[in-house]
Amino acid sequence: MIISDLFIRCLENEGVEYVFGVPGEENEDLLFSLETSSIQFVPTRHEQGAAFIANIWGRLTGNAGVCLATLGPGATNLMTGIADANLDKSPVVAITAQGGLSRLHHESHQNLDIVSMFKPITKWNTRISSPDIVTEVVRKAFKVAQLEKPGATHIELSEDVAGQEINNDFTPITPRTLRRPGPDYKAVRQAIDLLQQARRPLVLAGNGAIRKLASKHLTQLVQEHDIPVVSTFMGKGAISDQCPQSLLSIGLGFKDFVTEAVEKADLILTVGYDIAEYPPQAWNPSNREKIIHIDFDPAEVYTHYNPDIEILGDISGTLWELNQQLQTSEVNFEKGWYRPIRSRILKDLASYALAENDSFTIPGVLLILRELLDENGLLISDVGSHKMWIARNFPTHCPNGCIISNGLASMGIALPGAIAASLIDPDRQIVAAMGDGGFLMNSQELETAKRLGLGFTAIIFNDNDYGLISWKQHMSKGRSVSTRISNPDFKAYAESFGIKGYRPQTVSELKHQLAASLASKELNIIEIPVDARVNNDLVSKLKHYWSQNHGN
Repeated sequence: MIISDLFIRCLENEGVEYVFGVPGEENEDLLFSLETSSIQFVPTRHEQGAAFIANIWGRLTGNAGVCLATLGPGATNLMTGIADANLDKSPVVAITAQGGLSRLHHESHQNLDIVSMFKPITKWNTRISSPDIVTEVVRKAFKVAQLEKPGATHIELSEDVAGQEINNDFTPITPRTLRRPGPDYKAVRQAIDLLQQARRPLVLAGNGAIRKLASKHLTQLVQEHDIPVVSTFMGKGAISDQCPQSLLSIGLGFKDFVTEAVEKADLILTVGYDIAEYPPQAWNPSNREKIIHIDFDPAEVYTHYNPDIEILGDISGTLWELNQQLQTSEVNFEKGWYRPIRSRILKDLASYALAENDSFTIPGVLLILRELLDENGLLISDVGSHKMWIARNFPTHCPNGCIISNGLASMGIALPGAIAASLIDPDRQIVAAMGDGGFLMNSQELETAKRLGLGFTAIIFNDNDYGLISWKQHMSKGRSVSTRISNPDFKAYAESFGIKGYRPQTVSELKHQLAASLASKELNIIEIPVDARVNNDLVSKLKHYWSQNHGN
């Protein structure tokens, strides 16, 4: 047995099903060890694609996704996906090869200090230097990656170490179930006291409200006590947007209708809220709200986020305890104070409905998609102007029903992400929504999806522009610069991979093609030319609303 054999046995011991990556010379022994294992190695067309697949695998399952690259450019190509996983709190274990230890002390071919490079973008990373530490390193990498808050870890394995002969006495360390601590009873009692003083409490749900299945207890809390919920982009689905208490999402760079609820609330319960995805000054600019912080970790020290009470521990456990305590505690919340705001939000969403010969708009298409997609279907959003519309205008009906990268916010994540989702649940309806810019950043992974026989629908919103940047430039300067791009024939591009491509011209064509694609569970691409004027129209509409109704 060689070290790479032991390494792969350790991965099997962790329950790894797939390793995604690009083969290289220096990871040769790992690849041959994988060949005879229960783990399937999936060659991708770019290391960034491999990291994004592992990233979304971790986010959807809670188990670390695994990606593999060789040294030098292979490792550096992983870095965007690994940094994204770390900021989005997704468990990932990255494995990179390295040249022989005998040449690392001087300049040599493709030699970079990968361990040092990965240090700021991972929770933990190390180099395997001897057989004695293999089992500990692998176990620690998975344990740290999956511990709250989850994130990325990295292991470097040099080619000469990987091929070293060892005896068969080494045994992988058995993973143990870890019980997360429950909430402190004094903190819970203080929270109950604050709730008893409140008239208009509101929940701000972040990505932590989804990761550990807190949805059930959160839904119970808000329905029994009629407390409205606002989610961050990554908290979408923490409660179903069909729930009367849902006010959908907050996170645009300007005031939306939902902001009114946050401003009217006299107590904010942040549940799994992560400041990396939406900064506190955006929703608490005057630092006035009373705040109860419910999370696994303490609140970051932040001028605009200084919670009155922090309840640390398992989020589900904390919500369960609050529900129990409130059954015997008298509260006097104002019923339905948020309902006019929810009504205004839903009315605005419906206003984007498209007539047969209208130009396509992103919010108009999202109305159609929501109507056709199963209740438990999954929409994975890339990064661009469409991300803002998906966050704002796409009601989500279940936890992890809408995946948005909003910590690092990386373009190019949606198509690889749909590969992960399809491998996890081949029977689920899955849609990857991309702009033309984001699609071409990792469009090569179409070949990976086709080779694996996966079935999902890829939507390309085409405005021949880096639309989000253009939108923000218009808000800042009244015009855009350096954002216009041109594109290939996306339909022909899809067909060159042996994939069906569509380019609807009317609303009825779009409905028919989208419904057929979702029903077929086949890999299809639908290019939708969109009118981007709706972006600036939204800004103008909301400015007018706030000016007329609030004088700001």
